[in-house]
Amino acid sequence: MASSLLCSETQSRVSSVLNRDVKQYGKKYMFDCNEETCWNSDQGECQWVSLEFPNSVRVSELKVQFQGGFSAKTFPIQEAPVVDKVKIMFENSADFFGRIIVYSLDILGEKAS
Repeated sequence: MASSLLCSETQSRVSSVLNRDVKQYGKKYMFDCNEETCWNSDQGECQWVSLEFPNSVRVSELKVQFQGGFSAKTFPIQEAPVVDKVKIMFENSADFFGRIIVYSLDILGEKAS
């Protein structure tokens, strides 16, 4: 059964933060379970989120709640290899200013045996 692979030991990095204001728009807000906070990238092409897990995992789903989407978008992943890092690339944005805004992010799957 797939469950969240994120834990306190999961390390995250992002390409940028709007105006470098991590107190208001930092990466931690993707994982705080608060629907009023978000990670907001700065302008620019190809924004990304990188996650490093404490153990090897097999990812089966990616759940993202973007700005303007009141329900999360789920991306199933077929035949995923065992990994210890995941990098999500946002190649383009629907935001007029070229920003990526994520209210919540979860990675589902199983720990590798």
